[in-house]
Amino acid sequence: MAFMALCGSSLWKSPQLTSKTFIHCNNLSESLKCKDNGRPVVLGRDSNGRQSAALPSFLTTSNQFVDSILVPKSDTRLRIFSGTANPSLSQEIACYMGLELGKIKIKRFADGEIYVQLQESVRGCDVYLVQPTCPPANENLMELLIMIDACRRASAKNITAVIPYFGYARADRKTQGRESIAAKLVANLITEAGADRVLACDLHSGQSIGYFDIPVDHVYGQPVILDYLASKMICADDLVVVSPDVGGVARARAFAKKLSDAPLAIVDKRRQGHNVAEVMNLIGDVRGKVAVMVDDMIDTAGTIAKGAALLHQEGAREVYACSTHAVFSPPAIERLSGGLFQEVIITNTIPISEQNYFPQLTVLSVANLLGETIWRLHDDCSGGFEPYASLGID
Repeated sequence: MAFMALCGSSLWKSPQLTSKTFIHCNNLSESLKCKDNGRPVVLGRDSNGRQSAALPSFLTTSNQFVDSILVPKSDTRLRIFSGTANPSLSQEIACYMGLELGKIKIKRFADGEIYVQLQESVRGCDVYLVQPTCPPANENLMELLIMIDACRRASAKNITAVIPYFGYARADRKTQGRESIAAKLVANLITEAGADRVLACDLHSGQSIGYFDIPVDHVYGQPVILDYLASKMICADDLVVVSPDVGGVARARAFAKKLSDAPLAIVDKRRQGHNVAEVMNLIGDVRGKVAVMVDDMIDTAGTIAKGAALLHQEGAREVYACSTHAVFSPPAIERLSGGLFQEVIITNTIPISEQNYFPQLTVLSVANLLGETIWRLHDDCSGGFEPYASLGID
């Protein structure tokens, strides 16, 4: 299951729930605190920018057995380079791993062409390129392809494209005649550019993995959100997990199982066109409950905002929005900050500009998750050893 990635069901599911039972995860019980809510605060760093142990304990505590089999943190054969799409996340990943980001020169010519030059040798190295293909998607995608090509021509031993957010993932099938399947095209471009492996976080659909002819490691950001929700001590009997559409039912069901096996509700919507959604009705009971809406991404927020309005009409006490990827295309900010949501919880797979912060917004960091995954990929280990068995790496 997609959201089995970090927490085993035995950690979250309570055998007997009473009116005094709260959602919890025994192994991930560290409280996660967001200070100065509404400002660019990322869990995993304190207000001064220093790294803090704000993520799940199994990503921050030492394990003697695993430490003994992993490569030394000073291994010079591992190099991490950052594109221009999300340099802050890249820096956090490097800090978690105890490494410095590789030196790279990226500039754009007057006509818009992109120039990339590595400023250090990568011959025989295991190279990881961190670059989400978030807006502007075409610019960031082309930059990633040129970075891959530069590493290949510099004789890197292995090249892994770390793509926290995979653009074009929604174009994964034909819904009408004469449509393209852009997700497959982008996968081909990354492969032909010279990538040996892809590390992605929360793909829009699992079938996108099959579009690549190279290995793909797929990790999930939702367990970070689950841990944060557990720290809020919401009574389990008052909780209901809501899927904003029928296509997200499997994702919401897996999420609900982690939250003390909470009940599930579904918003039935009919999409009129791209980025336009119309909510029709609600399947399930939300009256007097705390509704947690779960989706993989928030784009224009039309789907999730109309769903939240419907939940309030049906008697929901509070509505939380949870998503891994915050695309936030206009008019998303106006819809999310309009008072429908008690809190909007996202991760930093996509950078959030200063003007897009609002009081209800909470940003969680996936840097430790991606950093630990990179170490295990570099050491050719799977997630078979605790406490990393739930990382989702096969």
